Amino acid sequence: MDRPLEGRLALITGASRGLGWAAAKAYAKAGADLILLARTVGALEELDDAIVAEGGKSSTLVPLDLKDGDGIDRLGGAIAERWGRLDILVSNAGVLGTLSPVGHIKPKSWDELMAVNVTANFRLIRSMDALLRVSSAGRAIFVTSGAAAKGEAFWGGYASSKAALEALVRAYAAEVGDITRMRVNLLSPGPVDTGMRAKAFPGEDRSTLPRPADLAPLFVELARAEETRNGQVIRFTRD
Repeated sequence: MDRPLEGRLALITGASRGLGWAAAKAYAKAGADLILLARTVGALEELDDAIVAEGGKSSTLVPLDLKDGDGIDRLGGAIAERWGRLDILVSNAGVLGTLSPVGHIKPKSWDELMAVNVTANFRLIRSMDALLRVSSAGRAIFVTSGAAAKGEAFWGGYASSKAALEALVRAYAAEVGDITRMRVNLLSPGPVDTGMRAKAFPGEDRSTLPRPADLAPLFVELARAEETRNGQVIRFTRD
C-alpha cells in the first residue's frame, strides 16, 4: 500500500465534517499521525472511530472554537511539547455567513466571518510557523473559494473574507518559500457537496456535485514531502 505520509504529523481544522473529514480519512490511510480539530468532541470521536475501524491509528482530538486565539496558542505549545514539530497544517474550517446585500450585513455576522475565515488563520500561522519550519518538509494548505475573485452580488461578506485569506497566505508563502523547506498553498475546491454548499444553494441538485472524498487525493498530494508548488491557488477539477 502506498503510504506517502507515513510518520508525518498533520493538524486538520474543521475535521468533523465535509472536506476536513475526507482529508482526515485520506491522511490516515496515507500513514499520517493526526491532530483533529473541531468545535464538538462528539463529531471528532465519530471520525476517530471511523478511522480506527478502517485500520488507521487513533488520532489526537482537539475540541476548540477557532475564535479562541489563546486556545490556538495553547495548542501550538502542546504540539511543541509533545512532538516538537508539525509536518502538515490543513486549515479547512470556515463559515459562510449571511448572503445578503453588503449594506445589510449585520456587524455580528461580519465579525464572525473575519474571525473564523481570516483571523483564525493568522493565529494558526503565528502559532504553528515555528513547528512547520522544524519539519523536514513543512506543508501548509489553506482552503479558499472561487468566490474570492468573482465579485458576485450578495456574496460580499464571504468573498471578502476569502480574498483576505488569499492575500495573507500568499504573503506567508513568499516569506518562507525561498528560505525554508516549507511549501504553502491554497486549495480552491469549487462546487462540492458539503453542508456549506447546501446552505448557500438550497435548491441545487446535489447529486451532480463532486463529493468531499473526491478531493482527498489532492489534499494528500499537496501534503507530500515531494510537493514543490508554493504560494499558488490550486483548483480542484473533475477528471
